[in-house]
Amino acid sequence: MSQKIQEAQGKLGVLLPGLGAVATTFIAGCLAMRKGIAEPIGSLTQTGTIRLGKRTDKRSPKINEFVSLAKLDDMVFGGWDIFPENTYEAAMKAGVLAPELLAQVKDEMEAISPWPAVFDQRYVKRLHGEHVKKGANWMELAEQLMEDIKTFQKDHGLARMVMVWCGSTEVFMKPGPAHQSLSAFEKAMRENDPSIAPSMVYAYAAIKLGIPYANGAPNLSADFPALVELAKETRTPLGGKDFKTGQTLMKTILAPGFKARLLGVSGWFSTNILGNRDGEVLDDPESFKTKEESKLSVLDSVFQPHLYPELYSGLYHKVRINYYPPRGDNKESWDNIDIFGWLGYPMSIKINFLCRDSILAAPIVLDLALFLDFAKRAEMRGVQEWLSFYFKSPIHAPDLYPEHDLFIQLMKLKNTLRHLKGEELITHLGLEYYD
Repeated sequence: MSQKIQEAQGKLGVLLPGLGAVATTFIAGCLAMRKGIAEPIGSLTQTGTIRLGKRTDKRSPKINEFVSLAKLDDMVFGGWDIFPENTYEAAMKAGVLAPELLAQVKDEMEAISPWPAVFDQRYVKRLHGEHVKKGANWMELAEQLMEDIKTFQKDHGLARMVMVWCGSTEVFMKPGPAHQSLSAFEKAMRENDPSIAPSMVYAYAAIKLGIPYANGAPNLSADFPALVELAKETRTPLGGKDFKTGQTLMKTILAPGFKARLLGVSGWFSTNILGNRDGEVLDDPESFKTKEESKLSVLDSVFQPHLYPELYSGLYHKVRINYYPPRGDNKESWDNIDIFGWLGYPMSIKINFLCRDSILAAPIVLDLALFLDFAKRAEMRGVQEWLSFYFKSPIHAPDLYPEHDLFIQLMKLKNTLRHLKGEELITHLGLEYYD
């Protein structure tokens, strides 16, 4: 039986904290696609299909034909940044997209300038910006964000909004007493508790207003009891964390293959060079610690060494990130993987991925914005684990382990859509074809 889902009518506001390389690449891409001068490659919501029923039924519509998603023409972009440049200037500075492409969307991008950001250098030590809000405490800053959001909605006549964090990685933090309940969290905000970070202020502002929120960075932002409680109270979907783009994307593709064939892995050494703002931020050891935790969590979850101790219990996994300004946004990663097979005989795999990080992240921002808006209209609330396909460190229920296998994640996503639309779930059993 199909669930009642509101149609995607009216304009959708996409709120982006951090109008740097990822956000401006996303915005420019959407504007270019509207004009028919670019293709939405990498976007499940724009080009993906979904099989319905048996293989013999030959029903495989596009996802955006199967479920009601907002159209690109209905999206309106806004955001905050610690630098005052408009999104055209920011995109030119980031150097991700060719100037020839940006010139074709220049007028639209010049019209999108950031609002002053909530920022504190204690949490992102390598960045220095003056385009920031002033307030007596975190709560006052959250209220200023909410005023920005309400003004944005009124000025553009928006029917709905979503927020996707595209800001920098903050220093490593673990949930503490202030994060355990909504009352404790709001008290901590009023008292300027240092365990509250700027991304949490954005998350609070969005969720308080019932606006779906996703965290594209690995830092603690909305993945703790207080904001999960608030999301349930305001009936708001939330997701995260850390966009799954380059090296970790490759891990979630390869590791399930090794496990499926029961090949052992004794070591996996990963190193990266990258420039741009992201590389500069991660040059700080405390921000790198946040990213490292996100990257390291993947293999242990996929391989399940407690179930396959002879294959994976001795795995040595190391991740390195090196700031290298000449490379800009074109990150390069190297992986050395030492595996072993039949009778314990060793083999080795080398991967050199010349990756464009923002090019891989931009379609994730688009899909999350559209799917979170869909989830809100489907009256889903709290953690949206079905969107774990897009994240390095998927948020999950406290008693569950996260699912990192990319192919299981995709099956979970598509089966969720089938379930909401009253279609039969796909199990790939296939026995009925041979009865």
